[in-house]
Amino acid sequence: MTALLSSSIVQTVLMGAALLGAISGMLGAFAVLRQQSLLGDALSHAALPGVCLGFLVAGGRDLGSVLAGAFFTGALAALVMQLIVRRTTLKTDAALGIVLSVFFAAGVVALTYIQGQGGAASAGLMTFLFGQAAAILRSDLWIMGAGGLAALVLVLALWKEFKLVSFDADFARAQGLPVTWIEGALTVMVAFAIVIGLQLVGVVLMVALLIAPAAAARQWTGTLGPMVVLSAALGAISGALGALISASARGLATGPVVVLIATAFVVISILIAPRRGLIWQALAARAMRARISEGRVLTALQGLADAHGDTRYKAERGMLGAVLGAPPRGQHIDALEQRGLIRQVTHPPETTPHWELTKAGHAEARALSGTHTSGDKP
Repeated sequence: MTALLSSSIVQTVLMGAALLGAISGMLGAFAVLRQQSLLGDALSHAALPGVCLGFLVAGGRDLGSVLAGAFFTGALAALVMQLIVRRTTLKTDAALGIVLSVFFAAGVVALTYIQGQGGAASAGLMTFLFGQAAAILRSDLWIMGAGGLAALVLVLALWKEFKLVSFDADFARAQGLPVTWIEGALTVMVAFAIVIGLQLVGVVLMVALLIAPAAAARQWTGTLGPMVVLSAALGAISGALGALISASARGLATGPVVVLIATAFVVISILIAPRRGLIWQALAARAMRARISEGRVLTALQGLADAHGDTRYKAERGMLGAVLGAPPRGQHIDALEQRGLIRQVTHPPETTPHWELTKAGHAEARALSGTHTSGDKP
């Protein structure tokens, strides 16, 4: 591992992947909260014609020109989508489909034209479809870092506005905020995150790196601040681990590995996250069913005691089964005993176990049934 990390290429890819993951995670949180996950997919595909445009303008594979072109067409695609939604009767999903297909088709046509012109540099444009982490240079890190810092400053400066628009755009509009401009700024930042990730992950998979860390973070918290921080952290970890794994195993592309790790975080979060995780929900539902069953046992014992006018009435399992329709399970009886709500007693001449309510059990049963009496002497 030490020899691997000593390689300048691995160091560059590692820093680039971690930086990209952090930026994507931070900005992707807003896209997830605004329910615009598919917007990232549309904008990533719309960046392809911009990549070709930047190549043609610069006359070569200059990263600054390529990213500027991708950002231009990505922002243009977002504007076109908003115009379609506002000026026509088409819904957002239809607008996204139109923008994605038209811009991506234009990009493929432009890419085919450039490759038909020949030249060694044009061959490298195909890497923007699926990404090529090894092509990242030290100078590229400065561009990514400067862009990431600018995005962070904008998020901090407009934090309250972004937060309000992300959770309740109608309320923000009623407060007099320029919601259209704020949503436009959020969309442009999403386009920016996609643009800087094209070289590492590519057009096809970039939306996964944008959405997956945010989706995983959403499972763990319901507050925007911790969600953005956690999403950025998960994105950075996904990028760093993906870069290390792809560097240590020959033939593994970095971008897809990063996406798979980010997706693994989503799966783990869906399973074990507190309150929202499937396993947690299953355990909570099981505990709730047990509580309901235990409550039925308590109310059955209370009903028998009231019917016989004896607060210390002793009932066996068979009698409880007749009241409940089925004998209570042993774990429910044990749980009630451990909570101090019932106690096991003898009832000569019968030898089978009997149970009676304790004082706390009477109070619990009364609370469950919604009745109150006085003069109980358990």
